[in-house]
Amino acid sequence: MKHTYQITGMTCSSCETKVKSALQMIENVTEVVVTKADNSATITMNKHIPLSDLQQALDPKYTISAIQFNETEELAKSWFETYKPILLIFFYISLVVVLVQINSERFNIMMAMQYFMAGFFLVFSFFKFLNLKGFAESYVMYDVFAKRIPIWAYLYAFIEVSLGMAYLINFNPLVTNIFTFTVMSLSIIGVLQSVFNKRKIQCACLGAVFNLPMSTITIIEDALMIVMSGYIIINIF
Repeated sequence: MKHTYQITGMTCSSCETKVKSALQMIENVTEVVVTKADNSATITMNKHIPLSDLQQALDPKYTISAIQFNETEELAKSWFETYKPILLIFFYISLVVVLVQINSERFNIMMAMQYFMAGFFLVFSFFKFLNLKGFAESYVMYDVFAKRIPIWAYLYAFIEVSLGMAYLINFNPLVTNIFTFTVMSLSIIGVLQSVFNKRKIQCACLGAVFNLPMSTITIIEDALMIVMSGYIIINIF
């Protein structure tokens, strides 16, 4: 269901971000769209949330009031429809990895993982850069490191594209994989906390372009990079 509210007290884009972040932290809230231009906030929720609870989540200088109470029950999407973007991405990357080695005498698992990781980081960073600010706002909601150092949310997109290029050109495999293992191990902590606590928040893996919910799929993404980088490190030694 969707409810539209009026928000007073917002004076800049920073206020817009603060209000959105505060509302997204509320249990059963799945999506929040805040617009300073018309002082509105459209909140998608699993069940009705009292206005008093919304107000309590906000800084006292902001006031929220109902201006529209038309509930819109959205048609439930199937699992495939929800995760179709990310499934297609994994399919295309896997297809490219297979085609790269199709003329080889034998399938090289190390090379396959290297190219898969290159495609993973390059594609996922691309979607983050389409709306870097939107990605950062979503990422800081659950990443343990970004919560303490918000600039990390912006740096993360640059780290991903750098790792993608490093894998593509086979730059110092040991250093590249150790760095990947470390970064993804830090990243998965916040993901695990959010999924196990059943927080209904947007996954930032594809930036702010697609509205993907945080779920086991997100855990698999990070875990896959951890396992692959760990496997390569072990084989290098």
